[in-house]
Amino acid sequence: MPGILLNGASWFKSMGTEKSTGFGIFSLSGHVANPGQFEAPLGITMRQLIDLAGGIRKGHQLKFWTPGGSSTPIFTEAHLDIPLDFDSVAAAGSMLGTRALQVFDETVSVVRAVARWTDFYAHESCGKCTPCREGTWWMRQIMERLEHGQGLPGDIEKLDDICDNILGRSFCALGDAATSPITSAIKHFRGEFEAGMHTPAAELFPPEKSVLFQVKEAAKA
Repeated sequence: MPGILLNGASWFKSMGTEKSTGFGIFSLSGHVANPGQFEAPLGITMRQLIDLAGGIRKGHQLKFWTPGGSSTPIFTEAHLDIPLDFDSVAAAGSMLGTRALQVFDETVSVVRAVARWTDFYAHESCGKCTPCREGTWWMRQIMERLEHGQGLPGDIEKLDDICDNILGRSFCALGDAATSPITSAIKHFRGEFEAGMHTPAAELFPPEKSVLFQVKEAAKA
């Protein structure tokens, strides 16, 4: 607001893209060298933002990321050069949303990450509408099985089917949000879901390798 008041609307509209004018705050978290808030014009790419954040943490490579938080379909390295404006991200199959860009490197299990998000949405469902109340509960059960290498035949297809029955049928957007990470993760990383039929995610992707901060043992008194 101060910038617009001081410089005018034309100054603000000189940045960004034709349909997504101006600039905004992009929040980068996860496996980048310097996570934080970056003020940049709409239309900047994720590749450029990661460069501003010092790149992916040393010795690792990008695996997947969210353009607008966990409620938006995930993107991969193939999407790094998509302009981060509302129309371009939508055309690529996701949503810019809150511009909460979560970055994950190759040490992270997609199944485990999506399982944690599914836990959140199941917990946050108010229970008012049947598709969300029942759907998120069942998605949580299936994701837990897959995470622990106990998936059953047909679980992946069942997840897709449940998501299809929730999408557009819940009273609020939480139901739709719960489906996005699951359907997009299956689309881009189906092999990891298939591995969940026999191998726990913790064996394929040891959690200690993806931690951001090493916890030091408390000093003895």
